[in-house]
Amino acid sequence: MTKAENQFDVIVVGGGMVGLSIALLLARDLDKASPIKLALVDGQERAQQKGQKDELALAKSTKKPHKSQEADSKVHSFNTRVSALTLASQSLFDSLGLWQKDIAPHACPYENMYVWDAEGTGNINFSALDIQQEALGHIVENSVITSSLQAALDGSVNLKQFQGSQVKRYQAGEEYQTLSLADGTKLQAKLIIAADGANSFIRKEAAFDVKAWSYQHQAIVTTVRTEKSHNFTASQCFLPSGPLAFLPLLDVDSENNAQFYSSIVWSCDPDKASLLLDMDDSAFHVALEEAFENRLGHISESAKRIAFPLLQRHATAYVKPGLALIGDAAHTIHPLAGQGVNLGLADAECLHRVISQARQKGEDFSSEQVLSRYQRQRKGQNLGMMALMEVFKRSFASDDLGMRWLRNLGLDLVDKTSPIKHQLMKKAMGF
Repeated sequence: MTKAENQFDVIVVGGGMVGLSIALLLARDLDKASPIKLALVDGQERAQQKGQKDELALAKSTKKPHKSQEADSKVHSFNTRVSALTLASQSLFDSLGLWQKDIAPHACPYENMYVWDAEGTGNINFSALDIQQEALGHIVENSVITSSLQAALDGSVNLKQFQGSQVKRYQAGEEYQTLSLADGTKLQAKLIIAADGANSFIRKEAAFDVKAWSYQHQAIVTTVRTEKSHNFTASQCFLPSGPLAFLPLLDVDSENNAQFYSSIVWSCDPDKASLLLDMDDSAFHVALEEAFENRLGHISESAKRIAFPLLQRHATAYVKPGLALIGDAAHTIHPLAGQGVNLGLADAECLHRVISQARQKGEDFSSEQVLSRYQRQRKGQNLGMMALMEVFKRSFASDDLGMRWLRNLGLDLVDKTSPIKHQLMKKAMGF
């Protein structure tokens, strides 16, 4: 390739949900504006295979892979990794023309959310009806979202894709930033958007300062089939070992709309996580039933279990000249409220808006002055959500009797105070 062919106005690095989303936002926007060159770099294979790769990578920390006794069961047809999309994220995908046709048919709405303290009597029940909404959000398999985004990007005339070759070097420049790929390809762009995940290579190469700490917990995820229907309710209980969530999944083949499949996320210390991973299916089902207080009855099936460590990270700055961090590259959060991907999608929408407005005004969209507008709009929002999750995590992790009494009192108080409860629901929905 010639140098001109390898020069772009914007390069997005990362083929996950957030990277694909901002690439599509820019491609759709730029198709209508003056000609601009856009590239997407993803070191992994296409989205169809990526989910399997991610799961294998996450499972490396386990002592031995879990093998199910019923490999052909329907419980295995669901992707292990799912996201709880807020209505704000749904609106983003709707604006891209993907929601109704591609994502909604596979998305499970949750009309209620029930949260309780397993060590007490406090609980909160959120209902979409209380705020005149059809649903509080949707649980969607990550592979459904990435496949839909990738298919839409394949038709973009302004986008060139570089798949399967990882970035090996980043160099900052006055006018262009340079990326060197593993296959020897060199790319240049006025602006590089790093959406390459929690262990962002670009963030490290560009020497962004990061505040990070480990929760000393692992999250176990899998899919289960329960005796009772989930009734389109997302449930979470706070155990002494950590939060356990049952997220409803949509069985499109079910008769009479009975729904029995859920994705679980069980946060616990490494020793307990190792114990749960090493159990056979029947023992794991019993442990899960007891932890969840048998609220959905007997668990008859489960898919492969994987575990990943829980860390919190936050870059002290999101931007430098010609470079912006979004999604997990800028911040990671505890999964107890399912807000991680929604914060990343909000980053993508905000950065796209800042770039688009700057171009309309004839400004240099890659300048630190312009990019700082994105940072100012998103950093406070992200820190606020991270702080809220930290308060929840610390308060429910405490065994102190006084703290236990206070948190149960707080749960009951919020449940009975409609204005506070409605504000929490709206915040959780992305409004």
